[in-house]
Amino acid sequence: MKKAKWTLIYRFLFIVLLLICHQVLNMEEALASSSIDQVNSLQAIIDQLDAGDAIELPPGTYAGPATINKKVYIRGNSEVTLLNPSGAPAISILSDGVHLANIQIKNNASGDQSPAILVKSHQVTLEDLTIQTSGYGIILRDADQAILQNNTITWFKPETNKPKQKGNGIDLYNSNGTLIKNNRITGVRDAIYLEKSRNARIQGNKLSRTRYGIHCMYIDGSSVIDNEGQYNITGAMVMGVKNVVVSGNVFRRQSQNVHSQGILLYDVQSSSINKNVVEGNRVGIYMEQSSENELSNNAVLRNFIGIQLINSNSNQFHGNEFIANVIEAEAADSQKNEMIGNYWDSFQGLDLNHDGTSEIPYAINPFYQLLVTQTPAYQLFFQSPGMTFLSDMFTNGQEGWSIDSSPLMNADFSQRVSTESAKGSADVLAIGLLLLCIAIYTIIFLGVMRE
Repeated sequence: MKKAKWTLIYRFLFIVLLLICHQVLNMEEALASSSIDQVNSLQAIIDQLDAGDAIELPPGTYAGPATINKKVYIRGNSEVTLLNPSGAPAISILSDGVHLANIQIKNNASGDQSPAILVKSHQVTLEDLTIQTSGYGIILRDADQAILQNNTITWFKPETNKPKQKGNGIDLYNSNGTLIKNNRITGVRDAIYLEKSRNARIQGNKLSRTRYGIHCMYIDGSSVIDNEGQYNITGAMVMGVKNVVVSGNVFRRQSQNVHSQGILLYDVQSSSINKNVVEGNRVGIYMEQSSENELSNNAVLRNFIGIQLINSNSNQFHGNEFIANVIEAEAADSQKNEMIGNYWDSFQGLDLNHDGTSEIPYAINPFYQLLVTQTPAYQLFFQSPGMTFLSDMFTNGQEGWSIDSSPLMNADFSQRVSTESAKGSADVLAIGLLLLCIAIYTIIFLGVMRE
């Protein structure tokens, strides 16, 4: 009887709990609907402005979409949020000289890849924006002389979508003279995508967990400077360009895909690639069908393949350092490349006149690459004694090999070690010492207990 009584009590309490939960959910829906009703219309505010006006939005939540078709300056603050669940862009800018700053934009149109901001006008400035998007971040079409700086662009749920299902963070087409500076972009398809957009300057951006951190196609006369990328499939993909500068960038840990590279250069002509750090990637620098370029003073560290050349001729390589790569270099069908004064840490040269360079040249032997290209199964014998012996014996077509005629005997490694790597080494050392102290203490404590 007592058991049956308690069973009835438990069932009653369970029913009461269900009723309470149902009531709470109804209240939340009511509050949500009432808060939506209280959202301000950004379009209504824009319609009241005259050309040339500047306005600072009061703190609050605003509703999109909105179209700006007059030259205005609209500024928010950390408490201004624009919500846009529609399939249209959250903000469409159709007038020259618009300035938009310091607004949080949540562009959450389910199943749609519309942008948070669409720009179809010139001399537009977008700065200090925080964008969460389920489509694209910022799209520029036929929009010259734009400034995009200090913006943060993220995907709503990075772990739930494949790259091809996402939009790009910043996407330019036929938009020249653009400055893209100091933006933080993560989780989208390509962080920065430029096509047919010349004389752009991409500087100081931090890009992570995308397909291509920077994806450039036909951007002659542009520069990619001082950017940082990590955990992308490829750090920077530069294709079909002339007279481009890629300098001072750091690309680390692009290694989780079979096609991962730090810097990928395809059909690049008459360009300068210098002072970059590519570290811990599957391929540090990949170069194909590219000629008349200068690669200088790059640090190629701890990659599986340091540099890989495919059908790339008449390039200049000097002052680069290849350190702790599993395979330092591979080259196939790449001739007339001038290599002078690079450092190869696995090469043991001979410096008879003590000038810091070896009298013995360093040759990039294509044997292994040719062998595994024809028979991929031979990768199982990578760095085996037999493979090394056969590679040393292979001399066929040696006149066409890429050869460093004066390799450096020493590298200024202290100038090349990244601060992140140094910090990581310090952390490992600290953890190791801590574990050692714990082990010593445990041994002493157990010894005392036994006595």
